[in-house]
Amino acid sequence: MAKRFMIYGATGYTGKLVSKAAKQAGMSPLLAGRNEARLKGIAAQHSFDYQAISLDEPEALEAGLSQVDAVLNIAGPFSQTCKPMLDACIKTGTHYFDITGEIDVFEYCASMDAKAKEAGIMVMPGTGFDVVPSDCLAAHMKARMPDATELVLGISGFGGMSRGTAKTGIESIGQGTRIRKDGRIVRARGALAREIDFGKGLVESVAVGWGDVATAYHSTGIPNISVYFEANAQMKQMAGMGGLMRWVLSLGPMQRMLKRRIDQEPEGPDEVARETGRMELYGEASNEKGETVSSRLTTPEGYRLTAMTSLEIVARVLNDEGRAGFQTPSAVFGPDFILEFPDTSRQDL
Repeated sequence: MAKRFMIYGATGYTGKLVSKAAKQAGMSPLLAGRNEARLKGIAAQHSFDYQAISLDEPEALEAGLSQVDAVLNIAGPFSQTCKPMLDACIKTGTHYFDITGEIDVFEYCASMDAKAKEAGIMVMPGTGFDVVPSDCLAAHMKARMPDATELVLGISGFGGMSRGTAKTGIESIGQGTRIRKDGRIVRARGALAREIDFGKGLVESVAVGWGDVATAYHSTGIPNISVYFEANAQMKQMAGMGGLMRWVLSLGPMQRMLKRRIDQEPEGPDEVARETGRMELYGEASNEKGETVSSRLTTPEGYRLTAMTSLEIVARVLNDEGRAGFQTPSAVFGPDFILEFPDTSRQDL
């Protein structure tokens, strides 16, 4: 009997992109989510089966997962959806994947390693742009400098984000900027900024609490890790925000107001932006001797890449190329995994 997987959250911006890409790849996932009417419409476009399932109904969720071998969770924020879905996956023996970039979700999944191994399932959060390319770059830097004690990652090229991604960012305002220091995830003291050359000269970049603060450590063991984005005006404002303002913006009424504003924005980058956009990543590893190596990685636009990498990972695991327990992309598929996708290249500097 052919193995099958579920796309949960198929009605969102990224869910629709991944569903379309699955059809183009000749895959036949079971589409799932909360809104039956919207699911029915998307499933009809691709001749997919669908099932309305709420994460608040464990028995129904487990019944749905019992029909498949793996689930690709695309319903964010993952701080709310990961735990109930992963708990159900462990009970049903279903491989778990998602496209999160949330540090706490990665760390929660890592804490479930033993239970996942006991259940015989693979747990891999971050199978999209968060964090496949940056995780592969981190592993490449480790290979270039095995004694590295510090890793800096930089990302440039964001042309827009989905509403779900934006809302996840709103939820993390109160946490400040988190980095990895001496193996521990800590809040940075003040704004961290530096200049990074993404291929067109040095540009100002600011530190962000990106998922690699969690995953790159699990992939490489490098104890000190920070992630930077090429700075725009909004990022600079966020980086310089004081603790009191962060606290105010983390309060329920402010969170709801900010999320309502996001709902008035476009659903995400349009097709032209996805097809023409490019992402530039920078990796820099240093050791205690003061030696440094650096590399750059170029990939397709983030949402386009997410559809490609997430489906490829699911396909490989359904083909028995996975490994039980909590895993990162580079740990299972190697640092060169990202180079297998079109319009992707890496340069050692």
